[in-house]
Amino acid sequence: MEHHVPLIATLAWGLGLALLFGFVASRLKVPALVGYLVAGIAIAPTTPGFVGDEQLSTQLSEVGVMLLMFGVGLHFSLADLMRVKKIAVPGAIAQMGLATILGMGVATLWGWSFSAAFILGLSLSCASTVVLLKGLQAHGSLESGEGQVAVGWLVVEDIVTVFLLVLLPSIAGALVSDKALDLSVGWDVLHALILMAGFVVLMLVIGRRVLPWILMRAVQTGSHEIFTLCVIAIAIGIAFAASEIFNVSFALGAFFAGMVMRESEYAHRAAQDTLPLQDAFSVIFFLGVGMLFDPMILVQEPLKVLCVVSIIMIGKSAVALGLVRVLGYSWRYALTIAAALAQVGEFSFILAGLGLNLGLLPKDGMTLILAGAIISIALNPLLFMLVEPILKKISPARPLPDPVVVSSHNHAKTKGPVIIVGAGTMGRNLHESLTDKGIPNFVVEKNVSLLTEEEQMRNFVLGDATHANILERVFIEKAELVILTLDDALGERKIIEEIHKLNPDVRVIALLSKDGDRDFFKDTSGELIPNIQCLDVRKEIAKNVLYYSVGYYRRK
Repeated sequence: MEHHVPLIATLAWGLGLALLFGFVASRLKVPALVGYLVAGIAIAPTTPGFVGDEQLSTQLSEVGVMLLMFGVGLHFSLADLMRVKKIAVPGAIAQMGLATILGMGVATLWGWSFSAAFILGLSLSCASTVVLLKGLQAHGSLESGEGQVAVGWLVVEDIVTVFLLVLLPSIAGALVSDKALDLSVGWDVLHALILMAGFVVLMLVIGRRVLPWILMRAVQTGSHEIFTLCVIAIAIGIAFAASEIFNVSFALGAFFAGMVMRESEYAHRAAQDTLPLQDAFSVIFFLGVGMLFDPMILVQEPLKVLCVVSIIMIGKSAVALGLVRVLGYSWRYALTIAAALAQVGEFSFILAGLGLNLGLLPKDGMTLILAGAIISIALNPLLFMLVEPILKKISPARPLPDPVVVSSHNHAKTKGPVIIVGAGTMGRNLHESLTDKGIPNFVVEKNVSLLTEEEQMRNFVLGDATHANILERVFIEKAELVILTLDDALGERKIIEEIHKLNPDVRVIALLSKDGDRDFFKDTSGELIPNIQCLDVRKEIAKNVLYYSVGYYRRK
């Protein structure tokens, strides 16, 4: 029966073993993804027992990468990428170059040819987007400033890698024969740039108008199934079209699809609907990685495996750490990004596979890269766990002062702070005015470019207010009033839901700017959620918002 239904058999054995080994890993306090990798090795051709279908597993892994990158795009706009370009672009390019040189140097000592050494170094320079996102999510840093930089860094790496994948077949002959490159290579480079630029322009000019319109039509059907199907079809369809027409990777195509769809007011719902599929297919991704691995390499070439793992986890991390610090960013940024990049994944396998097919890389090279990938992926979560302890030793953060004050009207009663979400013009004006009046307050902002490090040492907190750990840092359980200045009704509703889990009695002022925004703050009966006050900023200028806030705080 297994021979007639290879897809079902592979999923049944793979997911079943992933569940078993993932559970065991969790009980042993080891990241669950280690269990998923072991499950992949268990159904690989190199181990006894059931053998899964590698080709089907690889394609399913690609679907997982598409959905995951689509989800990232839904939360990462082009503006976000531009905000971190000063560190992400030079950092990613320099890190890839230096990591490639490290890999080439070690391979040259082994006696490998220039082409084999180049492919090995290049493959080790690429980090896995899937592993990066899992690590940042587990560490609670995905929506933080350092998380935005790390994601932007990987986007730049992906763009560079896609360009190299297009270019590699054209220069393969020259690499093997050590002959000079001819003018045809220049045309291939130009052709690759034109295709990539064409895709980006098409998505930004046409896609950002068409995709939100399609999503709106799906919402108007009133069918939850149609909406979910629409989201998945767009993610996978655009990723496939990008690959077929523009020679862009599936991952990058799906990322741009999500980034463009972010323009829709239903982007948050789209992200929620695809999350279960992202989780399921990310497990399949790790299964696929495990299936490609030959455990005998650990016995036959232990020193080479150790060298590859050292380049990935020590060399790349040290390079990233140094680059981030040289570019003027804090130790938190440097350590988080260094941990995030200390692994390799899907693009490394693609590069190595292409090098193998072109005769540039020996078969042992592919096996070494897989060994380095599995070991680094398994150990990567442990590096994230070391970030905070190391940070406390080298750069201890000053905790925010407890803002509870004694009321001047009733000394038996204490008052908590006012929490302002958003460090834009309105948020900063409110912060300055409340501070001048002696009212304790904190500002939460997730955009790294809006806060200086000096501000983060005072009453400004960098992070996403939809996360409980960020709200707890600003004493949400003691807060008297929360003011949302984001001009994003969907985002503000999500923040309110999280706030009310931690402090159901706190008063919330939501500043709105569009007709219909008020509907997002109503319950099933059509009434506003309790303890919510909606103010239209088109009518309520900052002075009036301040007057209302101060009046409420003093009456409380």
